[in-house]
Amino acid sequence: MQSPLIIALDYAKLDDALAIADLLDPATCRVKVGKELFTAEGPLVLRALRNRGFEVFLDLKFHDIPNTVAKAVLAAADQGVWMVNVHASGGRRMMEAAADILEKHSMKTLLTAVTVLTSLAGSELAEVGITSTIDEQVERLAQLAQASGLDGVVCSAREARRVRQCCGDDFLKVTPGIRPWFAAANDQQRITTPAQALDDGSTHLVIGRPVTQADDPSKALAEVLREIEGH
Repeated sequence: MQSPLIIALDYAKLDDALAIADLLDPATCRVKVGKELFTAEGPLVLRALRNRGFEVFLDLKFHDIPNTVAKAVLAAADQGVWMVNVHASGGRRMMEAAADILEKHSMKTLLTAVTVLTSLAGSELAEVGITSTIDEQVERLAQLAQASGLDGVVCSAREARRVRQCCGDDFLKVTPGIRPWFAAANDQQRITTPAQALDDGSTHLVIGRPVTQADDPSKALAEVLREIEGH
């Protein structure tokens, strides 16, 4: 069974990201490249990580008109990334356009949609005009993403069980906000441990600072792997 772990390389410079990547084993985890690193370094970072054997989740959360998002998703797939994502709140036509262009070009890149950011609390949804609870909004957007042809969603592990119930086991649930027993919560609101996340239905676990800012990242990764053994 392939490791469910995705290590978030949240850095501004290529050298810093690669210094951490070189302490990790691509056989035990994938890596995530987000907006800061990709904006600073561009496709170079994707090539450097792939050359080291890593499968890369490009986490840019595209949200724009359907044609623009579709072309951006295709451009990401052309870079050989393992997974790319969009915002589900961009709507059905946007998600369908992204899924369709990958299928048209026979791309194997996985396409997921962000539901509700794990940094958001319920009161903040109301401030932007969403009267649903977080659980209701995540379920609605997950079902919309599935109906639009996507491979899965990004949600908090606390909603993974609900997404599994409404969308099935095979629909991917990529869950940030994962905090091993030895880590602090930092700025995440809806967090859980790796083992609990897998029990609740998460298929992939995104972990950043508990590994990348540890005194010994490889040891911290091994600790997380031990925590999830048997799942």
